[in-house]
Amino acid sequence: MRRVSFTISMLSRKEWTYLVSVLAGILFLLLSVILITISTGLYFSFESFIQIHGRNPEIFMLYLLPVLFPVLVNIHFRVKEKEGRKYHRMIDQRDDTINRNAKFAKEIGEGNYSVHIIPESETDILGKSLLVMKENLLANHHKESEQNWISEGQNLISNILRMYNKLEELGDSVLEHLVKYIDAIQGAVYLYNEENKSLVNLSTFAYNRKKYIAQEFKVGHGLIGQCAYERNHIYRTEIPEDYFTISSGLLGEKKPVSLLIVPLISEDMLQGVIEIASLNPEIPEQSITLVKELGSIIARTVFNLRVNQKTERLLEESQKMTIELRENEEKLKESAEEMRVTQEELKLSNDQLESQIQEVENAQKRLHWLLENASEIISIYDSDLRNTYTSPSVTRILGYTPEELMKGKDFERLTLEGQDKMKALFEEIIKDPSLTSTIEYTYVRKDGQQVSLESKARNLLGDPAVNGIILNTSDITERRMREKEERIRTRMQSLSENSLDMIIRLSTDGQFFYANPVVEDYLGKNPGDLINKKLSELELPAQLKEYFEMTIISIQDSPRKSNFELIIPVKTGSKSIERIMNMVAIPEFNDQELETILIVGHDITEAKRIEQEIQIKNRKIEDSINYAERIQTSILPGIKQIQEYFPKCFIYYKPRDVISGDFPWFLPKSDDLVYIAAVDCTGHGVPGALLSFIGYFLLNNIVGHEKEYTSGEICDMLHAGVRRTLKQESREADSSDGMDIAFCKINKVTHEIQYAGAHRPLFLLRNGELLEFKGDRKAIGGIPSRKRAEQDFTNHVIPYEPGDKIFFFTDGMPDQLGGDENRKYSPRRVREAITENPGFTMNQYKSLFVRDFEDWMKNAKQIDDVLLIGIEF
Repeated sequence: MRRVSFTISMLSRKEWTYLVSVLAGILFLLLSVILITISTGLYFSFESFIQIHGRNPEIFMLYLLPVLFPVLVNIHFRVKEKEGRKYHRMIDQRDDTINRNAKFAKEIGEGNYSVHIIPESETDILGKSLLVMKENLLANHHKESEQNWISEGQNLISNILRMYNKLEELGDSVLEHLVKYIDAIQGAVYLYNEENKSLVNLSTFAYNRKKYIAQEFKVGHGLIGQCAYERNHIYRTEIPEDYFTISSGLLGEKKPVSLLIVPLISEDMLQGVIEIASLNPEIPEQSITLVKELGSIIARTVFNLRVNQKTERLLEESQKMTIELRENEEKLKESAEEMRVTQEELKLSNDQLESQIQEVENAQKRLHWLLENASEIISIYDSDLRNTYTSPSVTRILGYTPEELMKGKDFERLTLEGQDKMKALFEEIIKDPSLTSTIEYTYVRKDGQQVSLESKARNLLGDPAVNGIILNTSDITERRMREKEERIRTRMQSLSENSLDMIIRLSTDGQFFYANPVVEDYLGKNPGDLINKKLSELELPAQLKEYFEMTIISIQDSPRKSNFELIIPVKTGSKSIERIMNMVAIPEFNDQELETILIVGHDITEAKRIEQEIQIKNRKIEDSINYAERIQTSILPGIKQIQEYFPKCFIYYKPRDVISGDFPWFLPKSDDLVYIAAVDCTGHGVPGALLSFIGYFLLNNIVGHEKEYTSGEICDMLHAGVRRTLKQESREADSSDGMDIAFCKINKVTHEIQYAGAHRPLFLLRNGELLEFKGDRKAIGGIPSRKRAEQDFTNHVIPYEPGDKIFFFTDGMPDQLGGDENRKYSPRRVREAITENPGFTMNQYKSLFVRDFEDWMKNAKQIDDVLLIGIEF
């Protein structure tokens, strides 16, 4: 029993379940047989079993159920077993992953960052997170290591900085430890010299030993100077070929591969520069950071040591001075008594001397005042004619200081004549010292005013007290003006006495001060009878007396010159005739106060008669010119006639005078062939109009011929016709009159323009672009040249397109003066007006040119006839 029990207990859950299912099947089978037999009412026996199943064979199927049941149970357990194994493998795999991740986390926690794992799958989030955590911890570890390394370096150098109080020793020790610490090959410290604006080498360390090198760099020169100028570190991995090298016994002369230069700056003040060089291709970033952070620390220490050294020097100098002062104090005490006695004696002497000096100063002041306010300038010249002294009065008389005159202004401001006179004066008195010579000359004051001077020269070169030539110079400008006024007055008196005009001078109260002899012819009274008499005391012609009274009142109210025409009766024998007088009244002032009135009467009777005759002749000439203008207008083409053939066209025609030397010419030979020209004859007015008739009829005769000619041939024929008409081909010809022309022959069928010009161009505007066809540089007519043969006029053949616009004009418009600077209107202005407004119609162009030309002229006088023609095809 115990053996069976042990065997059953050893069965697995799977085996136990299978055994139970088999037993259950057998039991189910037995129960089924018994129940079936009982249900049939038979006793259970093999025979009854056969009998029952013989009648019901389908019952056998029921007996298969117990057999199928354990099979199905077995299949179920096999499936469950397979799933169990799968889950066990997954659990084992997960346990392995957890164990491996735990071990990895433990290694990281212990600081072992070299360990590495590969996540089993994308779902291993813990493994991936541990990898990220490892990288972050490793980065922080490196950063902390670098920071610790930098801090240790700072502590190392800071300890060294506290150990030394001399800059040389400090520089050597700092360089030695810093170069070794950052694994460099050499280093140098340069201190900034404020006075020279340069950097001087303090210490150099290379190849584990101190180097003795004297170097100096100006700020901004070389890499050292550049670092100091920019106040920023310089890091180079490409070293210039000429860069400084230091020799080593082992390595020889080998250039550094990488270079770091850092400025030493404390409180925004440059103290120096530290230079580190390495044979490695690059200097580590942590080394650069260390040197940059040490820059300000070293700079503060350098600044403090410099201040301390300066303080020590000052203290030593102060101590030396204290000792010297103490030694000299006794000597000073001994000398003080001697000085006191001497001082009393000096004071007595000074009092006496000061009184004498005061007397001299007073005398000098009196002399200076006299010289400054003197009416003449005193100058002294040495034997070389150099000005050695000039009195102060020169400032009041000429405007210059004595110093300016002694520096050359005495001769510079003389006229050429005055310089010659001055040189002759000096030569004369040097030659004969006994002479006293005088000259008069013109001098230009400092304010630019010219004055007349008189100089008297005496030779005192032999006098030891003077030892020079003395010049006494006076301003004689007023004297000369008085003399000139006297001469003018005398000359005016003479002119007045012999003048044909009536001249009278009246006081403001009507008293006669002067009357010339001609007065008697108009007033009938002797001039002597008028002097000192008043208007109220004399019997004078009423018109003349009224004029005198009116003029006195008018000039007192408004003191200015006035003109008045007066008709007065004049007796000639027994007859009395009327004379027309032009009376001119001129106010005369004395010290800006109206003193007298000068009245000059000029007889203009004959001039008035001639003027009337001229007016009559002018009216006749004007009538003739107006008639000529009507004739000229009647033969010239009108704009309506031209518009019959060219609807889009305009003519801007502005003669300078009533009749013009410029004229438009137009002749249609058929509906399709049209000739048009702008002609400019020599001159304007009547002469130009006469030439225009010649040109007009010659063109009519040439073009009206049955034979057709080109534009160039027509100009050649016109050229010959003008010469023939004016007889310019004869040797006695002296008239070079002629004309300029812009001539066009337009064929409306072939769309062709033939153009020829004499000094005048043709402008063609097509698609916004302006084309210029220049005329020949010769005129129509004129005296032919005897030395060279003339060329025929050029015939330009120009195809035109619909929308093309042509412009041609005489020289009256471009030659007109005007504008703000009184310049010519110019062809360029015509071109610009056309090209800047390519979309204008012909009427708009005409309005534009009329307005622009009038604005350009403003109030200026028109100098020539103006003609401008524009046609749009």
